[in-house]
Amino acid sequence: MDIASIGKAVLLALVEGATEFIPVSSTGHQLLVGHFIGFESPNNTFEVLIQLGAILAIVGVYFRQLLDLARRAPSDPKARRFILAVLIAFLPAAIVGGLFSKYIKFYLFNPWIICATLIAGGLVLLVVDDTEIEQRYDDVHDYSLPMALKIGLFQCLAMIPGVSRSGATIVGAMLMGSGKRAATEFSFYLAMPTMAGAFAKDLLDNYKNLSKDDVGLIAIGFVVAFLSALFVVRSLLGYVSRHGFALFAWWRIIVGALGFAGLIIFG
Repeated sequence: MDIASIGKAVLLALVEGATEFIPVSSTGHQLLVGHFIGFESPNNTFEVLIQLGAILAIVGVYFRQLLDLARRAPSDPKARRFILAVLIAFLPAAIVGGLFSKYIKFYLFNPWIICATLIAGGLVLLVVDDTEIEQRYDDVHDYSLPMALKIGLFQCLAMIPGVSRSGATIVGAMLMGSGKRAATEFSFYLAMPTMAGAFAKDLLDNYKNLSKDDVGLIAIGFVVAFLSALFVVRSLLGYVSRHGFALFAWWRIIVGALGFAGLIIFG
Protein backbone atom coordinates (compact mmCIF):
# COMPACT_ATOMS: atom_id res chain seq x y z
CA MET A 1 0.00 0.00 0.00
CA ASP A 2 2.05 2.95 -1.28
CA ILE A 3 1.45 6.69 -1.02
CA ALA A 4 0.06 6.90 -4.56
CA SER A 5 -2.55 4.21 -3.82
CA ILE A 6 -3.52 5.91 -0.58
CA GLY A 7 -3.89 9.25 -2.36
CA LYS A 8 -6.13 7.71 -5.01
CA ALA A 9 -8.23 5.97 -2.35
CA VAL A 10 -8.67 9.25 -0.44
CA LEU A 11 -9.72 11.07 -3.62
CA LEU A 12 -12.27 8.40 -4.53
CA ALA A 13 -13.64 8.36 -0.97
CA LEU A 14 -14.07 12.13 -1.03
CA VAL A 15 -15.97 11.74 -4.29
CA GLU A 16 -18.13 8.97 -2.77
CA GLY A 17 -19.10 10.92 0.33
CA ALA A 18 -19.67 14.17 -1.54
CA THR A 19 -21.87 12.63 -4.26
CA GLU A 20 -23.70 9.71 -2.62
CA PHE A 21 -26.73 11.67 -1.47
CA ILE A 22 -26.98 14.26 -4.23
CA PRO A 23 -28.56 13.31 -7.59
CA VAL A 24 -25.34 13.05 -9.61
CA SER A 25 -24.40 9.34 -9.27
CA SER A 26 -21.64 8.57 -6.82
CA THR A 27 -20.85 5.27 -8.56
CA GLY A 28 -20.61 6.99 -11.92
CA HIS A 29 -18.27 9.65 -10.53
CA GLN A 30 -16.09 7.08 -8.76
CA LEU A 31 -15.76 4.89 -11.83
CA LEU A 32 -14.93 7.83 -14.07
CA VAL A 33 -12.37 9.25 -11.65
CA GLY A 34 -10.95 5.77 -11.07
CA HIS A 35 -10.64 5.23 -14.82
CA PHE A 36 -8.66 8.43 -15.39
CA ILE A 37 -6.36 8.09 -12.36
CA GLY A 38 -5.75 4.39 -12.98
CA PHE A 39 -7.33 3.02 -9.78
CA GLU A 40 -8.52 -0.58 -9.89
CA SER A 41 -10.13 -2.78 -7.26
CA PRO A 42 -11.35 -6.40 -7.51
CA ASN A 43 -14.85 -6.27 -9.07
CA ASN A 44 -15.07 -2.59 -8.08
CA THR A 45 -15.33 -3.76 -4.47
CA PHE A 46 -13.59 -0.67 -3.05
CA GLU A 47 -16.24 1.64 -4.56
CA VAL A 48 -19.08 -0.37 -2.99
CA LEU A 49 -17.59 -1.15 0.41
CA ILE A 50 -16.61 2.43 1.28
CA GLN A 51 -20.31 3.24 1.05
CA LEU A 52 -20.49 1.98 4.63
CA GLY A 53 -18.93 5.28 5.66
CA ALA A 54 -21.70 7.20 3.92
CA ILE A 55 -24.32 4.91 5.49
CA LEU A 56 -23.01 5.59 8.98
CA ALA A 57 -22.94 9.33 8.24
CA ILE A 58 -26.65 9.41 7.43
CA VAL A 59 -27.49 7.11 10.35
CA GLY A 60 -25.61 9.53 12.62
CA VAL A 61 -27.46 12.58 11.30
CA TYR A 62 -30.84 10.84 11.49
CA PHE A 63 -30.20 8.94 14.71
CA ARG A 64 -32.81 10.84 16.75
CA GLN A 65 -35.46 10.42 14.06
CA LEU A 66 -34.69 6.70 13.75
CA LEU A 67 -34.84 6.29 17.52
CA ASP A 68 -38.13 8.15 17.63
CA LEU A 69 -39.58 5.92 14.87
CA ALA A 70 -38.52 2.81 16.77
CA ARG A 71 -40.04 4.17 19.98
CA ARG A 72 -43.37 5.08 18.35
CA ALA A 73 -43.73 2.04 16.09
CA PRO A 74 -45.46 -0.27 18.62
CA SER A 75 -48.28 2.22 19.28
CA ASP A 76 -48.34 4.62 16.30
CA PRO A 77 -49.84 3.32 13.01
CA LYS A 78 -48.32 6.24 11.06
CA ALA A 79 -44.81 5.33 12.24
CA ARG A 80 -45.36 1.67 11.33
CA ARG A 81 -46.67 2.62 7.90
CA PHE A 82 -43.62 4.79 7.22
CA ILE A 83 -41.21 2.02 8.21
CA LEU A 84 -43.14 -0.38 5.98
CA ALA A 85 -43.06 2.17 3.14
CA VAL A 86 -39.25 2.35 3.28
CA LEU A 87 -38.96 -1.44 3.33
CA ILE A 88 -41.38 -1.79 0.38
CA ALA A 89 -39.43 0.82 -1.59
CA PHE A 90 -36.22 -1.10 -0.86
CA LEU A 91 -37.59 -4.44 -2.06
CA PRO A 92 -37.39 -4.00 -5.89
CA ALA A 93 -33.71 -2.98 -5.84
CA ALA A 94 -32.92 -5.81 -3.43
CA ILE A 95 -34.43 -8.35 -5.84
CA VAL A 96 -32.88 -6.90 -8.99
CA GLY A 97 -29.49 -6.37 -7.35
CA GLY A 98 -29.48 -9.83 -5.83
CA LEU A 99 -30.25 -11.50 -9.15
CA PHE A 100 -28.32 -9.38 -11.63
CA SER A 101 -25.53 -7.44 -9.86
CA LYS A 102 -22.73 -9.51 -11.43
CA TYR A 103 -24.14 -9.00 -14.93
CA ILE A 104 -24.70 -5.29 -14.28
CA LYS A 105 -21.07 -4.87 -13.21
CA PHE A 106 -19.78 -6.85 -16.17
CA TYR A 107 -21.82 -5.17 -18.91
CA LEU A 108 -22.70 -1.69 -17.63
CA PHE A 109 -19.73 -0.52 -15.55
CA ASN A 110 -18.33 1.21 -18.60
CA PRO A 111 -17.12 4.84 -18.74
CA TRP A 112 -18.88 5.51 -22.05
CA ILE A 113 -22.20 4.37 -20.63
CA ILE A 114 -21.61 6.44 -17.50
CA CYS A 115 -20.99 9.64 -19.47
CA ALA A 116 -24.15 9.07 -21.52
CA THR A 117 -26.35 8.41 -18.48
CA LEU A 118 -24.88 11.39 -16.61
CA ILE A 119 -25.90 13.71 -19.43
CA ALA A 120 -29.30 12.07 -19.98
CA GLY A 121 -30.06 12.13 -16.26
CA GLY A 122 -29.06 15.77 -16.05
CA LEU A 123 -31.49 16.69 -18.81
CA VAL A 124 -34.29 14.75 -17.09
CA LEU A 125 -33.52 16.44 -13.78
CA LEU A 126 -33.62 19.88 -15.42
CA VAL A 127 -37.04 19.20 -16.94
CA VAL A 128 -38.55 17.76 -13.74
CA ASP A 129 -37.07 20.52 -11.57
CA ASP A 130 -38.60 23.19 -13.82
CA THR A 131 -42.00 21.52 -14.32
CA GLU A 132 -44.96 22.65 -12.24
CA ILE A 133 -46.28 19.43 -10.67
CA GLU A 134 -49.13 19.52 -8.19
CA GLN A 135 -47.60 18.88 -4.76
CA ARG A 136 -49.63 16.47 -2.66
CA TYR A 137 -46.93 15.40 -0.21
CA ASP A 138 -44.81 17.74 1.88
CA ASP A 139 -44.08 15.15 4.58
CA VAL A 140 -42.38 11.82 3.86
CA HIS A 141 -44.49 10.18 6.56
CA ASP A 142 -47.58 10.77 4.40
CA TYR A 143 -46.35 8.70 1.45
CA SER A 144 -48.72 5.85 0.64
CA LEU A 145 -47.47 2.26 0.32
CA PRO A 146 -48.23 2.08 -3.44
CA MET A 147 -46.27 5.31 -3.92
CA ALA A 148 -43.34 3.85 -1.98
CA LEU A 149 -43.35 0.78 -4.23
CA LYS A 150 -43.28 2.97 -7.35
CA ILE A 151 -40.35 4.95 -5.94
CA GLY A 152 -38.62 1.63 -5.34
CA LEU A 153 -39.13 0.72 -8.99
CA PHE A 154 -37.59 4.04 -10.00
CA GLN A 155 -34.63 3.23 -7.78
CA CYS A 156 -33.95 0.12 -9.89
CA LEU A 157 -32.95 2.44 -12.74
CA ALA A 158 -29.92 3.37 -10.65
CA MET A 159 -28.50 -0.10 -11.24
CA ILE A 160 -27.19 1.55 -14.41
CA PRO A 161 -24.10 3.49 -13.29
CA GLY A 162 -24.46 7.20 -13.94
CA VAL A 163 -28.22 7.25 -13.35
CA SER A 164 -27.93 8.00 -9.59
CA ARG A 165 -29.84 6.20 -6.85
CA SER A 166 -30.84 9.44 -5.14
CA GLY A 167 -31.65 11.07 -8.48
CA ALA A 168 -33.94 8.23 -9.57
CA THR A 169 -35.83 8.16 -6.27
CA ILE A 170 -36.11 11.95 -6.05
CA VAL A 171 -37.41 12.27 -9.63
CA GLY A 172 -39.82 9.39 -9.06
CA ALA A 173 -41.21 10.95 -5.89
CA MET A 174 -41.56 14.40 -7.47
CA LEU A 175 -43.41 12.99 -10.48
CA MET A 176 -45.91 11.50 -8.02
CA GLY A 177 -46.54 14.82 -6.31
CA SER A 178 -43.88 15.07 -3.63
CA GLY A 179 -42.21 18.33 -2.68
CA LYS A 180 -38.48 18.59 -3.32
CA ARG A 181 -37.47 18.51 0.34
CA ALA A 182 -39.68 15.50 1.13
CA ALA A 183 -38.45 13.64 -1.97
CA THR A 184 -34.84 14.22 -0.91
CA GLU A 185 -35.52 13.15 2.66
CA PHE A 186 -37.20 9.93 1.55
CA SER A 187 -34.16 9.15 -0.59
CA PHE A 188 -32.07 9.53 2.60
CA TYR A 189 -34.18 6.99 4.48
CA LEU A 190 -34.27 4.61 1.51
CA ALA A 191 -30.48 4.86 1.17
CA MET A 192 -29.95 3.15 4.53
CA PRO A 193 -31.30 -0.36 3.73
CA THR A 194 -30.35 -0.12 0.03
CA MET A 195 -26.70 0.77 0.60
CA ALA A 196 -26.40 -1.58 3.56
CA GLY A 197 -27.73 -4.42 1.40
CA ALA A 198 -25.31 -3.61 -1.44
CA PHE A 199 -22.44 -3.46 1.05
CA ALA A 200 -23.32 -6.82 2.61
CA LYS A 201 -23.74 -8.57 -0.75
CA ASP A 202 -20.51 -7.20 -2.20
CA LEU A 203 -18.56 -8.08 0.94
CA LEU A 204 -19.97 -11.62 0.92
CA ASP A 205 -19.16 -12.07 -2.78
CA ASN A 206 -15.64 -10.65 -2.72
CA TYR A 207 -14.07 -10.86 0.75
CA LYS A 208 -11.95 -13.86 -0.24
CA ASN A 209 -10.37 -11.85 -3.06
CA LEU A 210 -9.30 -8.93 -0.87
CA SER A 211 -5.64 -8.56 0.05
CA LYS A 212 -4.33 -6.80 3.17
CA ASP A 213 -3.61 -3.74 1.05
CA ASP A 214 -7.18 -3.77 -0.27
CA VAL A 215 -8.55 -3.91 3.27
CA GLY A 216 -6.30 -1.05 4.34
CA LEU A 217 -7.39 1.14 1.45
CA ILE A 218 -11.04 0.33 2.14
CA ALA A 219 -10.59 1.33 5.80
CA ILE A 220 -9.07 4.66 4.77
CA GLY A 221 -11.82 5.19 2.22
CA PHE A 222 -14.49 4.38 4.80
CA VAL A 223 -13.30 7.15 7.16
CA VAL A 224 -12.95 9.77 4.41
CA ALA A 225 -16.35 8.89 2.89
CA PHE A 226 -17.96 9.18 6.32
CA LEU A 227 -16.60 12.69 6.89
CA SER A 228 -17.44 14.04 3.45
CA ALA A 229 -20.95 12.49 3.47
CA LEU A 230 -21.60 13.96 6.92
CA PHE A 231 -21.11 17.47 5.57
CA VAL A 232 -23.37 16.89 2.56
CA VAL A 233 -26.25 15.30 4.49
CA ARG A 234 -26.31 18.14 7.02
CA SER A 235 -26.58 20.83 4.34
CA LEU A 236 -28.47 19.26 1.42
CA LEU A 237 -32.11 19.53 2.56
CA GLY A 238 -31.84 23.24 3.19
CA TYR A 239 -30.18 23.80 -0.16
CA VAL A 240 -32.74 21.93 -2.28
CA SER A 241 -35.61 23.61 -0.42
CA ARG A 242 -34.26 27.00 -1.50
CA HIS A 243 -32.66 26.31 -4.88
CA GLY A 244 -33.96 23.01 -6.28
CA PHE A 245 -31.83 20.65 -8.37
CA ALA A 246 -30.69 22.74 -11.36
CA LEU A 247 -27.09 22.98 -10.08
CA PHE A 248 -26.83 19.20 -9.85
CA ALA A 249 -28.41 18.75 -13.29
CA TRP A 250 -25.88 21.06 -14.95
CA TRP A 251 -23.06 19.42 -12.99
CA ARG A 252 -24.07 16.04 -14.41
CA ILE A 253 -24.16 17.40 -17.96
CA ILE A 254 -20.77 19.10 -17.65
CA VAL A 255 -19.09 16.06 -16.04
CA GLY A 256 -20.57 13.75 -18.69
CA ALA A 257 -19.38 16.01 -21.51
CA LEU A 258 -15.89 16.33 -19.99
CA GLY A 259 -15.83 12.57 -19.51
CA PHE A 260 -16.59 12.00 -23.19
CA ALA A 261 -13.86 14.46 -24.14
CA GLY A 262 -11.38 12.72 -21.86
CA LEU A 263 -12.25 9.29 -23.24
CA ILE A 264 -11.82 10.51 -26.81
CA ILE A 265 -8.50 12.22 -26.08
CA PHE A 266 -6.93 9.89 -23.52
CA GLY A 267 -8.88 6.67 -23.95
